[in-house]
Amino acid sequence: MALLRRINHVLLVLLVLMLFLLLHNTLLRASTRPELSDHRRTVGSAARVPAGRVSEADSVIPVIICASEERMGGTMAAINSIYSNTRASVFFYIVTFRDAVKLTRQYIERTKLRRIKYKILEFNPMVLRGKVKPDSSRPDLLHPLNFVRFYLPLLDVSHQRVIYLDDDVIVQGDIEDLFNVKLKPGHAAAFASDCDLPSTHEMVRSIGMQTTYMGFLDYRKQEVKDLGINPRDCSFNPGVFVADVSEWKKQKITKQLERWMEENFRQNIYSSAMAGGVATPPMLIVFHDKYTTLDPLWHVRHLGWSPDAHYSESYLQEARLLHWNGPFKPWSYPAVHLDLWERWFIPDPSGKFSLVRPDSDR
Repeated sequence: MALLRRINHVLLVLLVLMLFLLLHNTLLRASTRPELSDHRRTVGSAARVPAGRVSEADSVIPVIICASEERMGGTMAAINSIYSNTRASVFFYIVTFRDAVKLTRQYIERTKLRRIKYKILEFNPMVLRGKVKPDSSRPDLLHPLNFVRFYLPLLDVSHQRVIYLDDDVIVQGDIEDLFNVKLKPGHAAAFASDCDLPSTHEMVRSIGMQTTYMGFLDYRKQEVKDLGINPRDCSFNPGVFVADVSEWKKQKITKQLERWMEENFRQNIYSSAMAGGVATPPMLIVFHDKYTTLDPLWHVRHLGWSPDAHYSESYLQEARLLHWNGPFKPWSYPAVHLDLWERWFIPDPSGKFSLVRPDSDR
């Protein structure tokens, strides 16, 4: 009987010890779980995370947007418009160069934007070596940040679905509606087709904009002919899109894009003298017939192609997103529909960025 009691006592002690070890391991895992990956990638790395851990479980809407020093006011206006027009939790991944990180942070922390959740990522332009040629016709289109959209899986972003936006947009609708677009099976992204804007066809014709592949690729080149893409097929604008990062990785989209960049570097199958610069054609090639179409009101564009061509006020009010793609940006002059952009503009507290207007010195 005494032996049985001793055995029971030993078993009880062992049970207590096992429970203690299980509790200790659980607490240890909770205390050491990383808030965000510390892995430093070639393309993007964390510069600041003021709002805690970010994960899919947080139910946030991740928005990727670039911030170059010379266009910083545009980026902040876009962010302000998104943040002000939704009740959803939005997390901004702001991609910039190392020497612009401080300015980016100051612009946010010293203005009303200090309430946003964000993370600054540094982009390494060396990944573009041997892939982009200098071109004098539209040098702004050769800016390395224009190619960030090619490298979404390499950025330090912990989400399977993201929204990518150019810095010259204003969002008038609820960004959650754009995020919730249903991608078709096997599609890595959703874009707005250039043929889905019937309200803008007259304006597009008047300013000579291209809406087909003929305007972006050089069909005299055999490499382009071999693609088998009808030159009359509708193009799309890659300045606004929703991406499935898992599908992007599965299809090796980044490697496909780089292949066509390198091909153009060797043989000039497209150039920035054509309609969309050098960042659009690779996207058109890789995603041909392989993308979901967005509601056209979520990408009303071409506002920056002419200082004279205007949309109707009723159409602009109906639009969910406005895009000043083209050379005439709303922070410069001349440009159209400036009132719709300026309502979201936040002055730079450092004074480095300022609007160009007829009565200004710049």
